[in-house]
Amino acid sequence: MSESELACVYSALILQDADINITAEKMTTLIKAAGLDVEPIWPSLFSKALEGKDVGALIMNVGSGAAAAAPAAGMAAGGDKGGEKVEEKKEEKKPESEDESDDDMGFGLFD
Repeated sequence: MSESELACVYSALILQDADINITAEKMTTLIKAAGLDVEPIWPSLFSKALEGKDVGALIMNVGSGAAAAAPAAGMAAGGDKGGEKVEEKKEEKKPESEDESDDDMGFGLFD
């Protein structure tokens, strides 16, 4: 991540913490107060990306992105049907021996 991007991230976090709307002008003011010089496009891009988003909620859910995706995928596949609890059955994968995998292809690595 570049210095400009980090400056924008930190300025957005400071504005969020102070309950101030995140705008390009306010981000630029904070960045200049920190003694940094960034291209004007960066605060503009970051403010537009965060527009209408709850940055506090984004911060609180940083580590739960992958964990939340698994239950959502289960629900999409029909994990909950009208309040009934559906148990998922996991197939045990039988490990293949090296000989079997060689036979499947018709040749072995050291033949």
